[in-house]
Amino acid sequence: MERAVLVYTTWPSIVEAERAGRTIVERRLAACVNILSGTISHYWWEGKIERAEEAVMIVKTRAALAEAIRQAVKETHSYKVPSIMVLPVESVDAEYYAWIVRETQDH
Repeated sequence: MERAVLVYTTWPSIVEAERAGRTIVERRLAACVNILSGTISHYWWEGKIERAEEAVMIVKTRAALAEAIRQAVKETHSYKVPSIMVLPVESVDAEYYAWIVRETQDH
């Protein structure tokens, strides 16, 4: 059985995250995306510490689609270097996993 993964990424605005998330779901690269607004990030960028308000996106998909999602994020993201992390899922409910597979089976 192919494993489920979560793709974690951050966006500079809820509007940009929603636009990208809808595109990812429409392309059937993921069964679902969750977008969490109100995230405060502190990070190093070009030699100094930055602070930003961001939206977090968690993409629920299959491991085989992670690279396609990475490309979709890069195509739609306004950041020069967007955060894109693929996280393995240790365990997933069988019915929920079947739903993920069903909704992404066109790929």
